[in-house]
Amino acid sequence: MVIQEEILYSMGATAKDYGPSEFIFNEGEQPNYYYQIISGEIKLNNYNEDGKEFIQDILAAGQSCGESILFIDKPYPMNAETITDCKVIRLKKAAFFSLLNESPKLCLEISNVISQGLYHKFIMMQNISSQNPTTRLKGLMDYLKSFESDKKPYSFMVPLTRKQMASLTGLCVETAIRTIKAMEKNNILKIQGRKILY
Repeated sequence: MVIQEEILYSMGATAKDYGPSEFIFNEGEQPNYYYQIISGEIKLNNYNEDGKEFIQDILAAGQSCGESILFIDKPYPMNAETITDCKVIRLKKAAFFSLLNESPKLCLEISNVISQGLYHKFIMMQNISSQNPTTRLKGLMDYLKSFESDKKPYSFMVPLTRKQMASLTGLCVETAIRTIKAMEKNNILKIQGRKILY
């Protein structure tokens, strides 16, 4: 869901450009803004005490990040880190809530976005609880493909790198690569060049 940029600007929003590997917000910070991606890709992640990254989600143009945390008085439980060059629009929290109060339709749309995010988390939790790496990776690809109208085999190009897929499913990269190759042998997916067709 995209809130029209003109509406955000009319409420006092500003846009900011980021380079790759910059933080839009950090784990532990208080949420003070609604963020919407104009261009580029952002990952929501955490780093454990050993510095190992765990990616929770990857977001692109037209999506918002961290909006659900605005509704509770808690700090961010994750980082928002850019993957590519990004342009992000931000609106102060108070102005965002004023906008929602003025538009019941927009309020419902934001509720839908938050519900989609919760649905994604439940699906991913189910998959990550499996010890089988094929189940984890297939669950991720099933979820991503669920938004496409074409459900035929190999019609969906997975928009993630193998490293991103590994991080999203809690696997090490080598296990993800081996499993993807085995899934190709079992006709679950096709590999064309570096692209995965599911």
